[in-house]
Amino acid sequence: MEIKILLFAIFSSIMAVNSLKPGECEVCVKILDRFAGTLTDNIKKDHKKIEGEFKKFCKNIKKDKENRFCYYLGGLEESATGILGEMSKPLSWSMPSDKICEKLKKKDQQICDLRYDVEIDLKTVDLKKLKVRDLKKIINDWGEDCTGCIEKSEYIKRIEELKPIHTEL
Repeated sequence: MEIKILLFAIFSSIMAVNSLKPGECEVCVKILDRFAGTLTDNIKKDHKKIEGEFKKFCKNIKKDKENRFCYYLGGLEESATGILGEMSKPLSWSMPSDKICEKLKKKDQQICDLRYDVEIDLKTVDLKKLKVRDLKKIINDWGEDCTGCIEKSEYIKRIEELKPIHTEL
């Protein structure tokens, strides 16, 4: 009896280590869920058809992180390598997207390193607590520049000047 409990504990700990943590592989899981939703039952059964549909799907993706995911899998023409089979076969077996992403992570760690940018609520955020990189991103996303800005305080001042123009009050 004790051996069964011990084996169960070891097996459970191994499974917990290998499973995805919340928020991990978020780009992979979201894209695979969205892609699987576009497939018909006829296509879902054939992994070669799934690969062809994924390449078509990737042509319409414009977001940087999602485009990078397609590149890593081999869904784009300019992809250097491809592991589409590692995605299409499990998808044809109706494997959940988070489990597929676990398998893909074992093949290429970069796939799970992709993260969506966190949206910054400028009405509530304390700009002094943000990193300079985030401040630069805010200015860049607005299509503005901060010529001559070196110090963090200069970026904050520029954002405060532009805030009335680019945010709804």
